[in-house]
Amino acid sequence: MGKALAAWIMMAGAVAAPAMGPRDTVETAVTRVIALLQDVDDASTAPAKQQADRRMEIRKVARDLFDFEEVTRRTLSRHWAARSPEERAEFVALFTDLLERSYVNRVEAYAGENISYPGEAIDAGFATVRSKVQTQRRTEIALDYRLHLREGRWRIYDLQIDGVSFVSTYRSQFDRIIQSESYAALLERMRKKSFEATVAERGGKKL
Repeated sequence: MGKALAAWIMMAGAVAAPAMGPRDTVETAVTRVIALLQDVDDASTAPAKQQADRRMEIRKVARDLFDFEEVTRRTLSRHWAARSPEERAEFVALFTDLLERSYVNRVEAYAGENISYPGEAIDAGFATVRSKVQTQRRTEIALDYRLHLREGRWRIYDLQIDGVSFVSTYRSQFDRIIQSESYAALLERMRKKSFEATVAERGGKKL
């Protein structure tokens, strides 16, 4: 499938060893996902079960690298403190499911692009890995991966695509819904989205 992937592929990865730096963590992630994708000669025509298994493996890889709880906390921002432990746990689970599905879709849509890594910047327990994606249309996408050290390894908590923060985008959307409606309304939307996505993956068959 080529030597590089695009956009969200770099967000997948194995559990990084404590000694592995942030840039190595991201590049190792790319290698793992490429290997998973190459298990299927043609993802678009592969048997449904094979596609489903591959997508599940990629989601497992993403869960190893993403700090989904931190992503959720930063996304809910000031609304996070008001949530009970049970509410936080449910929202983290729903948001994780949404992000994993979105990630898998991005992986499959942007496979085959060329990626370069201009460098990294480390400041104590935080880091930014800079990368650029050269698309087949000869356009360039700048990607900045924000990572922090947690439990001895680097984990992603945000991504900037051409300067636009992933966390900030969702934060604005969630805050708008909570302010205009309520937290309960946002939660219900998340539940519905998760249910509909599950039904779609099952070929339209409800549970």
